[in-house]
Amino acid sequence: MKFAVVVFPGSNCDRDMYHAVSQLAGTEAELVWYEHTNLESYDAILLPGGFSYGDYLRSGAIASTSNVIQQVKAHAEQGKPVLGVCNGFQILLEARLLPGAMLSNYNLSFMCHQEALVVHHNGTPFTTDYKKGEVIHMPIAHGEGNYVCDDATLAALKTNNQIVFTYNNNPNGSVGDIAGVINREGNVLGMMPHPERAMENLLGSDDGRRLFQSLIENWRDVYALNS
Repeated sequence: MKFAVVVFPGSNCDRDMYHAVSQLAGTEAELVWYEHTNLESYDAILLPGGFSYGDYLRSGAIASTSNVIQQVKAHAEQGKPVLGVCNGFQILLEARLLPGAMLSNYNLSFMCHQEALVVHHNGTPFTTDYKKGEVIHMPIAHGEGNYVCDDATLAALKTNNQIVFTYNNNPNGSVGDIAGVINREGNVLGMMPHPERAMENLLGSDDGRRLFQSLIENWRDVYALNS
C-alpha cells in the first residue's frame, strides 16, 4: 500500500505522519508537495496537521482551494481512503468532503494534551482493529477544534453512523462531543486528535497505530479480492 502525505505551506505534522506510516506501520509513503497534480499512483491520501497557509481566513480555507484538493476529491470519488488529521480535518470540511465546520475552542485557547476518545464506529476501513465502545488515548493540538453543525446534519450523522470518535471529556466544545466523522460512503475520515502521535507507548500511547493497521489490512483484503 502506498500513501501520499500531502504537504502545504505551513504543514508541521507531515514528517510525523510520514514516519508513522512508513517506519512504524511499515508501508510505503511519500511526502507530496501541494502543487502536485496527479495522485493516481497512491492508494491512500493523508492530509496532516499544521497551519496550512498560516490559517489565514479560516483554518484550512486556502488549502481547500489548491489544485491538489481536486485530485483528493477524485481519489475519494473512486472509493479510495482519505484521512485528514487536525488541520487536515479542517481542510476536508472546507472542501465539503465532510459535513460541518470548525470554530475556535470554547475557551479561546490553544490546547495540546492527551485526550480519552470513545470508538463509536469500528466498522470503517480505519477502525476495524478497535472495539466498539473502546476508550483509547490520543493527543490533541489545536486552537480551532470546536466541531459544529446544524441539528439536521447532526441527526444525519447519527442516523448514518458517521460519528467515528467522540471525546470522553469534551475539551473544545464540539457538538455531540464529536472528535471524528466519516463520509456516508465510509472512505473519508476527518479527526482532530493525532493518531500519528500515538504510535508508541514511549510517547504516552500506541492507540493510533491500530488506525493505520486497520487501513492497511482492509486495503490488502480488497486488493486480494481484486487481484
